Amino acid sequence: MTQGKKVVLVVGAGDATGGAIARRFAREGYVACVTRRSADKLQPLVDEIRAAGGEAHGFASDARKEEEVAALVEEIESSLGPIEAFVFNIGANVPCSILEETARKYFKIWEMACFAGFLTAQAVARRMVTRERGTILFTGATAGLRGAAGFAAFAGAKHGIRALAQSMARELGPRNIHVAHVVVDGAIDTAFIRDSFPERYALKDQDGILDPQHIADSYWFLHSQPRDAWTFELDLRPWMERW
Repeated sequence: MTQGKKVVLVVGAGDATGGAIARRFAREGYVACVTRRSADKLQPLVDEIRAAGGEAHGFASDARKEEEVAALVEEIESSLGPIEAFVFNIGANVPCSILEETARKYFKIWEMACFAGFLTAQAVARRMVTRERGTILFTGATAGLRGAAGFAAFAGAKHGIRALAQSMARELGPRNIHVAHVVVDGAIDTAFIRDSFPERYALKDQDGILDPQHIADSYWFLHSQPRDAWTFELDLRPWMERW
């Protein structure tokens, strides 16, 4: 076990928000444990954190599989250190008309964006309660507050993850575990937005899209809050975003 180190576990450490959160916590001395279904895609992030002097480990894990989640948490806790901060950052923003949506795709979106959040957060919470400390952060979206036309599956999943966060916060807060839900509302500075929505991406020069590093700063802020003033829900959106 890494002596004297604390661990942040980021489930869904993509190239934007999840990776930025891992880098932010690593700069504070945390061991960054990051997951995706394919470990190969994590290597650039792991290498970047290590090159900056941090410690990082990548894990291939399917957050929808209870056995894999249990094995992941056990491996980290037994070989690296206690998970002090956990971030669930899996999204499934796939548009489709309700008239054309299939049962298979609807279930898959719910399974990725909601059920996986339950499995992973529960596994981590069971460890945190034994130590009576920890932070659990869920990445949400505007879809968790209101369902837009053509996004019934995504909205259902995001409503579910927000409800999960609320229930966990009420149950675990008195046990000194800070649970928070972050509503990320707006386009994020990613290659996908750059290539698919060039007009939207052009707003970057006006601070019109979200910078992943700034999102990550807010996650660190939540984790660092004193418990007499914990935030449950935090909205992040560009100043020009319509909402």
